[in-house]
Amino acid sequence: MASKLQKLTAEQRRQAEQLTLNAPRMQYGILARLLFMTMDLVYGRKKTFSKFKVLELIARAPYQSWENVAYIAITHMYADRDFARRVFNRVKEAREAQDNEMWHLLILEELTHARGIKENVLLYRLLPQVIAFMYYHTCWFLYVIKPSWSYLLNAQFEDHAEHEYMEFVAETPQLEWEGFKSLFEEDYGSFESMADMFRQIGHDERMHKEECLESIAMARFQ
Repeated sequence: MASKLQKLTAEQRRQAEQLTLNAPRMQYGILARLLFMTMDLVYGRKKTFSKFKVLELIARAPYQSWENVAYIAITHMYADRDFARRVFNRVKEAREAQDNEMWHLLILEELTHARGIKENVLLYRLLPQVIAFMYYHTCWFLYVIKPSWSYLLNAQFEDHAEHEYMEFVAETPQLEWEGFKSLFEEDYGSFESMADMFRQIGHDERMHKEECLESIAMARFQ
């Protein structure tokens, strides 16, 4: 399955924002709701750079878990070339998504540092690693039992992230007038404003969600 990740034009990003804002959120399962409730309890319901940074740190976990399971599968089934090829393609997709989430994280880390935002070490350094560790093993376990369960959980996570970013842009009009400068522009992209940058991240999350939903559909025919 080819990746849908792409850099949009400014007009396309505005259209993507409206598409998300007009779309209802997915019906989240128990595990997803528990994760989102935990984050709201610990970090508050308000959308902030620091909370987004935690979100992005956790977001890499499913792709890392899938890559781990895939490598184990290849090791034991390398003689089946068709199977090995399909699994390796999954590894490439997971790695690309993981790298994309990493750019999000690095940009948000840069923004919080540039603004001099003070963060509690326990809440914003140690606890996110614990949550990511637990989320990783949950996704790993679900993937081993039934891959579609793990894909669905991540689709719900990405849907949540997509709406959070697009709602943040809509709720924070001053982002339209704030320019975007980053050490990672060459890697992730240049944008006319902070609003545009967050719209692109929101669109990325939507694409991750759609890729997971496609993976669920494909799994039914394999």
